[in-house]
Amino acid sequence: MEFSLSEEQNILKNEVRRFLQNECPTELVKEMIEDEKGYSPILWKKMADLGWMGVFFEEKYGGTSGTFLDLSIILEEMGRALLPGPFFSTVALGGVTLMQSADEKLKQRFLPSVANGNNILTLALTEMEGSYSISEIESGAERKGSNYVLNGKKMFVPDAHIADYILFPARTDANGISLFVVDAKSKGIDITPLVSLNLQKQSEVLFTDVYTPGENLVEKTGQGGGLIEDLWPLAVAAKCSEMLGAMQRVFEMTLDYAQKRQQFGRPLSAFQIIQHYLADMAIGLECSKFMTYQAAWKVSQGLPSRKEVAMAKAWSSDALKKIATMAHQIHGGIGFTKDQDLYLYFQYAKASEVTFGDANFQKEVVAREMDDSVTNRSAL
Repeated sequence: MEFSLSEEQNILKNEVRRFLQNECPTELVKEMIEDEKGYSPILWKKMADLGWMGVFFEEKYGGTSGTFLDLSIILEEMGRALLPGPFFSTVALGGVTLMQSADEKLKQRFLPSVANGNNILTLALTEMEGSYSISEIESGAERKGSNYVLNGKKMFVPDAHIADYILFPARTDANGISLFVVDAKSKGIDITPLVSLNLQKQSEVLFTDVYTPGENLVEKTGQGGGLIEDLWPLAVAAKCSEMLGAMQRVFEMTLDYAQKRQQFGRPLSAFQIIQHYLADMAIGLECSKFMTYQAAWKVSQGLPSRKEVAMAKAWSSDALKKIATMAHQIHGGIGFTKDQDLYLYFQYAKASEVTFGDANFQKEVVAREMDDSVTNRSAL
């Protein structure tokens, strides 16, 4: 398999990097951490004008008909810059879900306004247990005429406080899960911001007798569980791409610091222990890059990818944490000060480690996929 980028993809990667270097310095990241909204509407509009929000959408929905790999390239550069704002929740979670699974009417209603930056979406998946398993979903949806009445509590919902629409998975019967597009301003929705290490704003969202039209049902009643299972690899692969960008930036920052910082008349990089740290960081980074690109390529090609995606997330979760930790050891105490940027990446590493499941969770997915593969071969 060939994982090198095409000429067009390399141009895209370079353009995104240059734009974010100019428009999203770490000063803006720090400012948005304290900001109530958590993002810059001006920067958001500029990205929409560049077509980033619609990169994965077909042209008839206001997009550019790009591939999932194109989206992954953008997310990698956003992870490198620690871009603040709802791009991941709007595009990688909400937009991709609608593009892949919604009927034509829903696509026409929502995707053009996402592509032009006018609507912000998010997915409310996790509940009180904090699990990403759809079997743990307890929120309910009851049919009332042509409407549905939604009840339930969702936890750690990204960007819910600024979302225009929330994708809400709920149980419609004992075994079935349905997915609804819900107006975030609907009566009965209570959004409470949460304080966490995550640089992305998260909220607790309580649904109490929230009415939503039946036409906002994304999938046939009771079949949304399969939809979420099918979309799971895309969301996880997207997060791995974002993590890869952060990993690359941490390594570059640390290598540059080790080469310039003098100790006992020599640069830090001249000391063997520092060289070993840097070598370990480089190995973790390159392995993450290979596994993430492999996963993104398989997703982009529409090939079975659950195992490869889980392997990439399991490795990246540990690798980013270790790379950030070793970077702090090389920087010393100054790395924890707000005069430096490293602490931002450490916060990001700790939060992204558990997003969509930590390494142990992903290893269980890999084990199940391997077991299923063996079973299927035995049945042939």
